[in-house]
Amino acid sequence: MTLADVVTTALKALTSNIMRTLLTMLGIVIGIAAVIALTAASEGAQQGVGERIRGLGSNLMFIRPGAVEQTGIQLPGTGPSLFLEDARAIEAAQFESVEAISAQATAGGPGALFPANAIRQSQTKSTTLLATETSYQSVRDFYVESGRFISEDDLTKKALVAVLGADVRDALFGEEDPIAQTVRIAVGPGNFAIGFNFTVIGVMERKGASANSEQDDVVIVPLPSFQARVPFIRDPLGRTNVNQINVRLTDSSKSDEAKEQIGALLRQRHNESEDDFRILTQTELLDTATEVERSLQVLVVSIALISLVVGGIGIMNIMLVSVTERTREIGIRKAIGAKRMDILMQFLVESFLVTMLGGVLGVLVGIGATEIAERFEIGGDNPYSVTPFWVLVSLVVAGLTGIVAGVYPAWRASSLDPIEALRHE
Repeated sequence: MTLADVVTTALKALTSNIMRTLLTMLGIVIGIAAVIALTAASEGAQQGVGERIRGLGSNLMFIRPGAVEQTGIQLPGTGPSLFLEDARAIEAAQFESVEAISAQATAGGPGALFPANAIRQSQTKSTTLLATETSYQSVRDFYVESGRFISEDDLTKKALVAVLGADVRDALFGEEDPIAQTVRIAVGPGNFAIGFNFTVIGVMERKGASANSEQDDVVIVPLPSFQARVPFIRDPLGRTNVNQINVRLTDSSKSDEAKEQIGALLRQRHNESEDDFRILTQTELLDTATEVERSLQVLVVSIALISLVVGGIGIMNIMLVSVTERTREIGIRKAIGAKRMDILMQFLVESFLVTMLGGVLGVLVGIGATEIAERFEIGGDNPYSVTPFWVLVSLVVAGLTGIVAGVYPAWRASSLDPIEALRHE
């Protein structure tokens, strides 16, 4: 028999009991659809995180408080170890690799010890209060859409002025112009909150989420204003705690040089045997995020492959049942000259076709599921990215599953004795 004859015979056998064929391939359809949908979500999340990290600005380095284990987990009791005075020392060092610096202290936001709320009349918006300097705008490549940013004069006078993120503006003012309006910022829990009235001087451009925060959900105020009015920002020695020092490099190729120079300076200032700070570059953030996403991708694909294994076992069982039901047919074909290889190939092709058809349907179902998920923003605003690589891998795995699942039933069918097979009722 030619390959075309084998395929034709296999198709006739599959279409003779269409319901059984559909139920047989169901496990494969579910498994492949899961692989496509989960990898699309993972790829999309990876792209989204990459865009957010790049959206922080270019040629950036971040200095954060707290020592870190090799696992990347902050060690307990090592949090408040970065100060405004450290930022001034880095500026004074005038490293050639450093273009500009801005320090920031925050309250509110995800995981914050002290909540922050922006209040206007009856409207209240939980937000992140970010106290920083004039240089923040250029260092972070984050500019005002209307009004103005914090000036040096605001810093000197410790002025009660604020620049709103786009989301805060929308929540408190809607379509109304917020410039020169008053917003009350309250920091702290419930009745213990410390509140001050700030005059709105500007609104930031819409930026979207960053690596670990929502940049549009923020109220930016002068760091000296925050420092003068919020007592818990200072340590017992009178130093001003900051959450992060942002460093813009003259060139991204100088990140290693800058990291070494700044690290040496901070170790000297802090007199610590172990680093009580972290220095992160955008490249390191992106690499870490990519590694996490790839690990997650391996996990979800492994889970999805379990259903493929289950589907393969189901196909093997159905093919064995088919061999039993068609024992007399096999005996007749052998009696009129069919070779053992012909019988073997027919059952292998049947198994292969079932899984390949299931694979194609699974790919279509998976793509459809991602389209629906993206349209209804299931899983947030991250995109879903179906890649040709995973489509190809899914189809190859489906085909291999069919071959592996069909080997034993095909061998059993081809090994039947024609005389015994003809006696079978």
